[in-house]
Amino acid sequence: MKRKFILLIITLSNFSLFSQTLCLTEYEASLYKHVNELRLSKGLSSIQISRNLTIVAQTHAKDLSSNHPQTAKCNMHSWSNKGKWKSCCYTDDHKRAESMWNKPRELTNYKGNGYEIAFYTSDLSLKADDFAKEALKSWLNSPGHSIVILNKGMWKNTHWNAIGVGVWEGYAVIWFGEDADNEIKPETCN
Repeated sequence: MKRKFILLIITLSNFSLFSQTLCLTEYEASLYKHVNELRLSKGLSSIQISRNLTIVAQTHAKDLSSNHPQTAKCNMHSWSNKGKWKSCCYTDDHKRAESMWNKPRELTNYKGNGYEIAFYTSDLSLKADDFAKEALKSWLNSPGHSIVILNKGMWKNTHWNAIGVGVWEGYAVIWFGEDADNEIKPETCN
């Protein structure tokens, strides 16, 4: 009985510690805010922030920045072979789309598919609000990305119930999911 009680305390303290360390940076919070403001201005619902999709987004933004899996053949939806995930070369023909859709289940407790949009700028002097506006402007000028954000085209009957945001050294990554994420929501970092 003592062992089970001690194990429970250790498990709960580890969960609590882990859940407290996940937060949105000023850049991530600004991007999340701007995406929802845009959606509301278009008569769409806002999307709840997801702990699990944020883990995926933050992990991928750091992978893109540190390991550069994108090449002439592999775009920014690619993952390197330098982490605790399956690497993939995501090509513009979307033949490896499942490798993206599966990432949330591979890395977290999220049960559904994930759909990603990604952005990069070399201008690291941008303040959080300007960075968010620049990323959003880029995505809105890209037909393949704007339809995801605004639920148009093939996404018109999709209802996003979860969103995760990651920003790291010029990279911005947003993950969308249809399944709600009932885990503790990340807050803005102090």
